[in-house]
Amino acid sequence: MILIQRLKAGYSWLTSKANMLEPFALLLARLAVARVFFMSGLTKWNGFLSFNPDKYDLFLFEFFCPEDKRAGALVLCTDQAAGTYAPTTQWIVERFANMAGVMEILLPILIVFGLTSRLAAAGLLMMTLVIERLVFPDAGSWWGSHVWWATILFVIVAHGPGKFSLDRLFKLEASKS
Repeated sequence: MILIQRLKAGYSWLTSKANMLEPFALLLARLAVARVFFMSGLTKWNGFLSFNPDKYDLFLFEFFCPEDKRAGALVLCTDQAAGTYAPTTQWIVERFANMAGVMEILLPILIVFGLTSRLAAAGLLMMTLVIERLVFPDAGSWWGSHVWWATILFVIVAHGPGKFSLDRLFKLEASKS
């Protein structure tokens, strides 16, 4: 019995010390996931407010109108004729590209600074789930990288940004005692 009590006391001491690492763990999680999306977002721009038109082709031919259709993926080009796409399809795909380019820059910045972190993480989580469900609906994509992004983002949504955040500084997040 004494051994069990000592083990429990030792484990309690260890967990109390490990809890002090929480703010650092949450900051590292925020930085790690923000970098992935921010770096992807940078590839969509040629400079300030200058969208990279090559990315329209990426969204059109790779994501939503691929030659080799992926089972379960959203395909917007059933109206393809003679190698051209309907103006409506082109417009929709370009809006998806623009929106992704803006969100992949703005939301990671908010996450890094810990400002409206839960909302920003929820936005990137939704983006991840849309990518997984509509663009790459296969187990390889999910278990390759998407599950890791989703897990970190879910932790931020559920737990908040932690002590090292503007949310905490501006009292948008309640401090934990």
